[in-house]
Amino acid sequence: MTTSTDQGANLSNWRTSPFNVWAFHHVREIVPVAEIAAGPGPARALPEALRSFDDFRVQGLGGQTFDWPGFLEATSTDAVVILLNGEIVSETYAHGNAARTPHILMSATKSVTGLICGVLADQGRIDLDAPVSALLPAAAASAWGDATLRQLLDMRTGVVMSPADLQAYADATQWDPVAADAPLTDLLQFFATTTTGFGPHGGPFSYVSANTDLLGLILARVTGQSFATVVETLLWRPMGAETDAQITVDRLGAARCTGGLCATARDLARLGQLVADGGVRDGRRVLPAAWLDDLWAGGDRQAWRDGQFAPAFPGREMSYRGGWYRIHGDPDFLFAMGIHGQNLFIDRTSGLVIAKLSSIGNPFDPRVVALIHRGADALRNYLVA
Repeated sequence: MTTSTDQGANLSNWRTSPFNVWAFHHVREIVPVAEIAAGPGPARALPEALRSFDDFRVQGLGGQTFDWPGFLEATSTDAVVILLNGEIVSETYAHGNAARTPHILMSATKSVTGLICGVLADQGRIDLDAPVSALLPAAAASAWGDATLRQLLDMRTGVVMSPADLQAYADATQWDPVAADAPLTDLLQFFATTTTGFGPHGGPFSYVSANTDLLGLILARVTGQSFATVVETLLWRPMGAETDAQITVDRLGAARCTGGLCATARDLARLGQLVADGGVRDGRRVLPAAWLDDLWAGGDRQAWRDGQFAPAFPGREMSYRGGWYRIHGDPDFLFAMGIHGQNLFIDRTSGLVIAKLSSIGNPFDPRVVALIHRGADALRNYLVA
């Protein structure tokens, strides 16, 4: 079914320009979602210590220099919240977004899924070295059957999806219209019936979004709860989120853990601050310290160098671990990233957190991505140096 809106956005066009500008903060009106409740306790305070950005400048790849408003416009910014040591130094909204407007995070959702894996592993409820087949027998015959949860988390499975596989996967997610003659499907059925080709697991970084949706099914099975409930219980409420979040679901209610989370920029910044603080909020541990340390130090740099994304980040020494990207250098950023310009940058040394949500027309525009990263570097120098 194609759901229309008075903005012209519907299931067939909601991720394309110009419809995405409206759709990215009205996802629940287009795609089915499950709620992730905030509260009932008080939200984590975000005191203001606003700074002037009049002298901020960043240079793009073509040599053009952008001031702060120009940078925000050039990167199609919908919302940005910047924290320094837990205080808001800048907060800006555009294109109909506001402080309590959930916006889709796209693949930055993978980073949240990774954190949930960390909590459950710390609790002894999942074994990251276990194969998929042991935790989700329905997927045992698939290309993912003998991959470990760690390999799913680190995007190091050898799965190679054919065009037919990708169409079947798209049909299962509810993110696109399904052909009238296509059979009813869902994420679990996709993984149970898709025997796509693959090579050895554990090799170079290879970005397969389905890996994280499979993780979500496993986490729901292990906990006996929906993924939305698990996030609400283990992360959203304990970290002090201010606003309810949502996550898109398939026709049977399974969450799109690879890209469907919708949250405000303020709450995304709160999440970043929690990571920067070592997983502790107001003296209470929310995220395991060892898991966060592993995000910073545990990634395989050679797997990144040999992987498919390295050419998009020239001159960067990087790794990918547990759904998070790490830049090894100065600044030393851990970051979450989603297509169309969703980003969360964390520099735990300086206490800088940048939560930026966008509606860039191109899913991955190398020049705009480069400008966003140059902007993050420039912000760190501007605010900290």
